[in-house]
Amino acid sequence: MNKLWQMGAQATAAAVAARELGAEEVARSVLDRLNAVNPQLNAVVQHDAAWTLSQAQAVDRRVAAGERLPLAGVPITIKDNIWVRGQRITQGSRVFRSFVAPCDAWAVQRLTDAGAVMVGITNCSEFACKGVSNNLVYGSTRSPWDTRLTPGGSSGGAVSATAAGIGALALATDAGGSTRRPAAHTGLVGMKPTFGVIPYGPGFDEPNFGLSVLGQIGRDVADVNLMWQQLQGHVAADWGSQRVPASDIALDRPPPRTLRIAWSHDLGCDFSIDADVRDRLEELVARLEADGYFIVEASPDWPAGVREYPLLKLQQAGLAALHGAALDANPDDLDVDIAAQIRLGREHSAVDIARLLLLREHIYAAYATFFDRIDLLLCPTTPTVSWPVEQLGPAEIGGQPAGPRGHAVFTPLFNYAQAPACSVPAGLVRGLPVGIQVVGRRYDDAMVLSMAAHLERLAGPQPRPALWGEQAG
Repeated sequence: MNKLWQMGAQATAAAVAARELGAEEVARSVLDRLNAVNPQLNAVVQHDAAWTLSQAQAVDRRVAAGERLPLAGVPITIKDNIWVRGQRITQGSRVFRSFVAPCDAWAVQRLTDAGAVMVGITNCSEFACKGVSNNLVYGSTRSPWDTRLTPGGSSGGAVSATAAGIGALALATDAGGSTRRPAAHTGLVGMKPTFGVIPYGPGFDEPNFGLSVLGQIGRDVADVNLMWQQLQGHVAADWGSQRVPASDIALDRPPPRTLRIAWSHDLGCDFSIDADVRDRLEELVARLEADGYFIVEASPDWPAGVREYPLLKLQQAGLAALHGAALDANPDDLDVDIAAQIRLGREHSAVDIARLLLLREHIYAAYATFFDRIDLLLCPTTPTVSWPVEQLGPAEIGGQPAGPRGHAVFTPLFNYAQAPACSVPAGLVRGLPVGIQVVGRRYDDAMVLSMAAHLERLAGPQPRPALWGEQAG
């Protein structure tokens, strides 16, 4: 096989572990692929061939010495807000343009210990706080499906790279949908685990306090599950890390047909969705029902005030606390949209913040109560397809004005609830990918992944972007 960059994580790890392929051989193919397509995408913003090849050579030596490596030779990318020792990690911000990470984040170390090979650092929006992936340091990332369009954000570089064949897996973050939404826009699987199941940091302080998790991105559920398995753990220094027994579930058979499953096209919030996107998702839900599952239309009974990003003020206040001084010192160093959020954050009172924290508790209570009677919830990941790269979002969704965050409404509630949620490709609409979101109760990550794998089977083989067929390596 001369296109080794097209191999998935499971296939690569098995071939390298059996010494049928060398990790260095795989890495060279992926680096060739990066050089061939990244100039069109601006997905990978930092890479060093010598650094990547030295990792691959070390993996080959470990395999030859008899080490068992679950991710032997698997090429991965890391989002530009996660620490990688010795690499320039900027968070997409001029404020950190000279920052070199002093150590690896725990998850990065865990992946490399398992034999993964890092091929580059991927682009994101500044401080991972926008729904597109552009910034003043590296510019805009483009979708491999159509380079005139955005792959979404904030993990746009991660999904653009993975969808184009630059790495089989990507490590990203998700504080309000930053893993799931871009995955949906690029025909990938994006997993947001239960908060605390995967240790976070060491790394940058988070403006979205208590919301952000490390997300797993791949081209199929089995690869994402493999990555998720390697990352479960507990670290005492991470305040949110929880001692949860490591879990796994067989993905090669359907989940129990006794599961109580709900479908909601609007999450009970009257969220707008394009008619053709809804139709595509409901076709897949109908296939699941025809396969023997009982599905009801239902949504959590959310508290009043739950609309587009109801806790956005917390992010704005967090940005003001962390980066307000940098804005005062040099306003030109910050993206205008981030600067606007900082200014808004300074206007929120302590009472405003206290009310939002109370709202968050009520959101969680509504979610938990719903999952007392339902095992899994299916809903859209995004209500529309990708939009032009120069826009913050689409002008309309479902025939209604979209507003600044209308494209992002289906994901943040599950960050507030600390729930596991996975986006699975559901086919094409207008020639572009859309995803369906599988949500479960806390710590039921394995069941979420099991249903994600079954929906993947029911959806059938998914197309790849036209860029996938280009020769490289």
